Amino acid sequence: MTEQNFSSMRAAMVESQLRTSGVDDQRVVAVMARMPREDFVPAERRAMAYIDRAIPLGGGRAINPPLATGRLLKEAQVEEGDRVLLIGAATGYSAALLKALGAQVTAVEEEGGPDVMGYDGAVVRGPLQAGAVDGAPYDLLVIDGAVEAVPTAIVQQLADGARVVTGIVERGVTRLCSGRAINGKLGLTSLTDVEMVVLPGFAAPEGFIF
Repeated sequence: MTEQNFSSMRAAMVESQLRTSGVDDQRVVAVMARMPREDFVPAERRAMAYIDRAIPLGGGRAINPPLATGRLLKEAQVEEGDRVLLIGAATGYSAALLKALGAQVTAVEEEGGPDVMGYDGAVVRGPLQAGAVDGAPYDLLVIDGAVEAVPTAIVQQLADGARVVTGIVERGVTRLCSGRAINGKLGLTSLTDVEMVVLPGFAAPEGFIF
């Protein structure tokens, strides 16, 4: 497949998936329109780079559909110089987009997790649930997938008033949520149902209710 083919598919992704589904932040649209998503997809799946569903990576992991990425970035309201903690770097696509939006990104991916491709920033390898305490405090937390609950260990790495965007799994449905960390506590608001990959290892504590 040629670069021209990928460019055409990228333009179609922007017009048919993002603009029609609430991704109206022009900065987000612009970086997704120029970022070659095919560079962040395993070679054998490059032809799937712009489909509107998750792309399997093996080992129970997958890359989010473009719409989920676009909605996360829109709600993140990234500002120049933001210190961002990205949980679930996968192949590095979201990390590269955040960097293009002007953020200072600390990307976390588990040991033995997906190969991070096309992203030239540092990646912290370790349990996703542990975050990256050495870079704290962060202005923004982006969890690139859906979890049952956000661990306290990660919330404690956020600056007071830090913005948070994530997917939350509730009764088998993945929902886009946003909120803030205030005084070490996290408050989230459910915004809309979005098809999103589920990250492993984020089971809710017993008795937890979103």
